[in-house]
Amino acid sequence: MNPPFADAIAALANSIDVALIEGLTCSLIEAPSINPGGTEAAAVAVLAQACRDVGLSVSLTEAAPDRPNLLASTATSTATGPGVLFLGHTDVVPAGPGWTGDPFVARRDGDLIIGRGSSDMKGGLAAVVAALAALSRAAEFGIDLSGPVHLLATVDEEEHGSGVRAVVADPPPLEFAACIVAEPTCLEVVRGCRGASYLDVDITGRAAHSGRPSDGRSAIEAAAAVIGLIGEDQAAMAADPHPLLGFGTWNVGVIDGGQGISVVAPNCSLGVDRRLMPGESIATIASDLADAISAAGIDDDGITVRLTPTMEMPGFDTPADAPLVRAAVDAVIAAGAPTSVGGWTAACDGGFISRDLGVPTVVLGPGDINGQAHQPDESVPLAELVTAARAYVYAAVALLT
Repeated sequence: MNPPFADAIAALANSIDVALIEGLTCSLIEAPSINPGGTEAAAVAVLAQACRDVGLSVSLTEAAPDRPNLLASTATSTATGPGVLFLGHTDVVPAGPGWTGDPFVARRDGDLIIGRGSSDMKGGLAAVVAALAALSRAAEFGIDLSGPVHLLATVDEEEHGSGVRAVVADPPPLEFAACIVAEPTCLEVVRGCRGASYLDVDITGRAAHSGRPSDGRSAIEAAAAVIGLIGEDQAAMAADPHPLLGFGTWNVGVIDGGQGISVVAPNCSLGVDRRLMPGESIATIASDLADAISAAGIDDDGITVRLTPTMEMPGFDTPADAPLVRAAVDAVIAAGAPTSVGGWTAACDGGFISRDLGVPTVVLGPGDINGQAHQPDESVPLAELVTAARAYVYAAVALLT
């Protein structure tokens, strides 16, 4: 990179509108979009207007009634090549207890912006909008981008992913060279994520008087045996970890069963979370578990077991030497922050973009997924939002020039 061009990129990155980031983060916090609840529309309206105000084109597509996905793009009059996609979501988890103020009234504590969604991930959305606003002016700085830059903001990321599923089922007529998910990573470049899935396990047995339990077949005992198989599979996965992402994990989060203390349980249900490694699917995992249940004889003689996958969010693993990874690392450093490359045990919508659209993907965003997201008094430093926006400018220019 020649020095004049480097100076132009730095000037473009430094033209980020800090007041836009601060104001939009606060406005998005104050447009509650709680999930479950399907209430993203108000926040999407705020985001859409902010995008229009800085000259971006905006389209809204309903993933479900009153639950619109947003796609905002820079002008494409001369930039006709594949673009860069920034990905985020507009929903937030419920506030929960423990807040010291109204979670949906943005507050300041020094550099911190406090409110539900500040870190996960309305601050990240604001940083992307500011970056796209700057990138729209790239030509004024003598920088010719080969393709447009987009923001895709989906609904329902925190629950069932209906927003991103609608996108990959009917993709926009656009080409993407890379995807950067603006979820909170403390500005670490996350090149791989585990996925997530849910599995319902419904077991039916045969009721009998507890004085003669041998006359019945206990669904609860069968459920315990299924849980034992899950534990054996967990141990096998832990013995062979992935070098970046560790291993898939099982969690039996819900159990419900039985008719009464004096009755052999005729039914039992489990709600199971299975974290996915890249390339895994819950359909295959459920099939393998069903085979193991039959091999163990759990579903013989009056016991039936039905396995129903109810949610899947795929994982992904972008190679360490991918141009996107290098560009993202260089961008954060150029923006003035330290960074590293790692993996995530959390899941995000980026897995769909990687798996279903075949787009190289990383996660890179302001905020702390472990220390702030989903917690009382959630916060994000304004300075980190600004650094993220500048890094997004550097990354997009590197990928499109």
